[in-house]
Parts: sequence; C-alpha cells; structure tokens
Amino acid sequence: MKIKNDIISCKTCVYRTLLFGCLDDIEYKMINNARREVLFHKGEKIKSEFEKINSFLYLRRGLVKLYKTDHTGKDHILSINKPGDFINLLCIFTNETYNYSISTLEETLACEVDINVLEHLIKANGDFAISIVHRMGHIAGEIIESRFEQSQQQIKGRIASILLFFADQVYHRKTFELPITRREFGELISMTTENTIRTLSDFNNDGIIATKGKTINILDYDFLWKIKVNG
Repeated sequence: MKIKNDIISCKTCVYRTLLFGCLDDIEYKMINNARREVLFHKGEKIKSEFEKINSFLYLRRGLVKLYKTDHTGKDHILSINKPGDFINLLCIFTNETYNYSISTLEETLACEVDINVLEHLIKANGDFAISIVHRMGHIAGEIIESRFEQSQQQIKGRIASILLFFADQVYHRKTFELPITRREFGELISMTTENTIRTLSDFNNDGIIATKGKTINILDYDFLWKIKVNG
C-alpha cells in the first residue's frame, strides 16, 4: 500500500459525476480534505471481512475481487469490480463491519473518503442523498440481474458471460490477460476448477477462443455472445 496524490481536487476526477456531481464548492472541499488516494499492489488485501467500516471506497484504476471465506477456509468470489465502481456503498450504511473481504487482482488505485464526512453531506444536501440512493439502487439492480442470469445458465453460458465481461467492460478489447486463476474463475461462477478448465479447453478446441497461458483471445465474438444468451 502506498499513499498517492495524483488528484489536486475531486472536481477534476473523471468519476465525480457518478456520485458527486451535485456538490457545491464548499462540499467538494470537504470531500477533498477527507479523502486519500491509495495505491495497492497486485494480490494485496484492501479490506478484511469483519473489519470496521470507516470509509467510503471507490476504484479509480485496477481491478478487485469481493469474496467471502467459508468455515473450511474456501473463498467464494461475490463479484469483480472495475474502475468507477463504488465497492462498499451497499454495506456502509447497513453494517458496522465488512461482511466480505476485498483483494486486488492487479495494481489498483482507490480513493477512500471518511465516512463521517459522507454522512454529514447526506444530511445536509438532499440532492446528494438522492444520488446516493439512486446509485445504491443501480448497484443492487446489477447484482440481481447478474445473479438471475447466472442461475439460468449452464457452465458454458456462465464462462461466456465472464469472458465477455472482461472483454467488453474491463479491458475493452478481445485479447487480454485473464486477471484471475482458473480456480478463481470457478469460484466466480460457482463451478469446480476442473469443469472450468474443461470448458475453456472446449472453447479453445472449437475455435471460439485461443488461449496461451493466461492470455485469452476471443476469435468468434458473436458465437460467444450466443452461448451467453442461450445459456
């Protein structure tokens, strides 16, 4: 972990309109004075399950996984979050402690804002409070849709969905280095590592993708999309 100072003011942040667009200059200054930019190395744990929640956290660069650990010590990935995501917004007003852990999948730059300042602004600025509610609803809706989609899919559809997520929403290209291991891939879609590896191999043999180590090259994007849609 390393403290950074890349942004002079929150008003210059490309993600400010996602949540902070209705703040005035004084309120921006309050947020700016209550935040810190933190650079995390790949594989570093940002927050631990049961750790006290004392800040609002969002990603500016990188990739993280949210996961829970069961009584046997096995991790279960809940989601993967990308730049612009507010990764603890759903829990900061309902829990005193985190009910999941957060670790980086690649070098990640995040901003933390003191939760007391955030709560003050919510009480003082009605428009900001509404924007918080709207954003929480949007995040909850995405989770519901994602979980419902996954529940309707067989393993091929689930794997196609994750590959398209990385291609379309994270890296914005058809060739990319998979940021998770085959085991983590299986955790994310609630499938065994063996079935995950076998299905990726089938995709490779069928000419849908080409794999070399951790590099994925989507050769037939349209067909992969059909697999996702048809489950």
